[in-house]
Amino acid sequence: MDGTVDNLASIDTGSGPASAWRVGVLFSRKGHMREPETEHFRGTALAIEEINLAGGVLGRPIEPVCYDPESTPELYRRYAERLLTEDNISTIFGCCTSSCRKAILATVERRNALLWYPSLYEGFEYSPNVIYTGAAPNQNSLQLARHLLANYGPRFYLVGSDYIYPRESNRIMRDLVSHEGGEVVAETYVSEQPHQDQLRRVVEDIRRRAPSVVFSTVVGQGGQALYRIFREAGLDPRSMPIASLTMAEGEIRAIGPELCVGHITSAPYFSTVDTPANRRFVGAYRSRFGADAAVTMYAEAAYFQIHLFADALARAKSLDTQRLVDAVLGTEFDAPQGRIRVDPDNNHTYLLPRIGMVNEHGDFDIVWQARAPVKPDPYLVDHIYDHA
Repeated sequence: MDGTVDNLASIDTGSGPASAWRVGVLFSRKGHMREPETEHFRGTALAIEEINLAGGVLGRPIEPVCYDPESTPELYRRYAERLLTEDNISTIFGCCTSSCRKAILATVERRNALLWYPSLYEGFEYSPNVIYTGAAPNQNSLQLARHLLANYGPRFYLVGSDYIYPRESNRIMRDLVSHEGGEVVAETYVSEQPHQDQLRRVVEDIRRRAPSVVFSTVVGQGGQALYRIFREAGLDPRSMPIASLTMAEGEIRAIGPELCVGHITSAPYFSTVDTPANRRFVGAYRSRFGADAAVTMYAEAAYFQIHLFADALARAKSLDTQRLVDAVLGTEFDAPQGRIRVDPDNNHTYLLPRIGMVNEHGDFDIVWQARAPVKPDPYLVDHIYDHA
């Protein structure tokens, strides 16, 4: 098998006479989001292989039908349509950015399919045809705002890529900072694939305004370039960090850990989480993809959602969307991050918020974590001003 796991043939579906459970997989291995989406893909592949090697589900292997949407909403839309029509698939694991999720959501709902979505996002969405296993804003933004205000100061500079997730996430962060007595000194946006000169102008503006902290929702290769240019400009993340909800171990290593020491990410999972389940996961992941493979929140959520699916499928005994949804709601699983649970109220997942700081190895030292998993509140009905 190809260790890069870049195509359908590289996922071991097991063997045997039983007919397979066919599912769709839509994650990019090309384009500006290839780093986190390849990690989504690898986490998916690892879980499928584990399940198949253990005998599959009800004696039948899971067979993934995979396409590479190349980080573009239009290809996501086209491949989702192909999966649901030509390939006769009804369950899809896929999407990283909100623009790509939004691109296929209408198709998924119209055909009464089921999307399993493993990425953090901006919230303010519910679909009966989606299981959301990434963090909602009350599971990362809320905790991050309070940590930054308490440890770095009140003046925030917001910068994001110009699409729905950054704009909505920055709106939430602005509200949180304002409510806690802080100040947003600037809010600016760059294109999804920004030219370096555009990022240099942003960094120069950061230097001029001298905020306490930078909150970045610049994603993909643009985010990596921002971090490099920040250090090239002589700005020190140990005194003025860039804080993010998306920047994980894989991108830190691509940037260069020595350039990132002191930057901060808020997420439910880091590879340094100390649980037996995580030690097993990290060992299995690196055994499969290489001793130096970065293990990230993207891989972890994609991994545990396959196991949630397999558990639900074993009880539903069918890929029928409604039967699967009924089976998965309320399901718990010992994920690498800790015990998680799908909330029957909103199809999102109870997760354990954490805050990590980049160290010299390109990993995250966990500097804060919640005492217990947090109930997802995607519409911020109960949590935005909750100080408990």
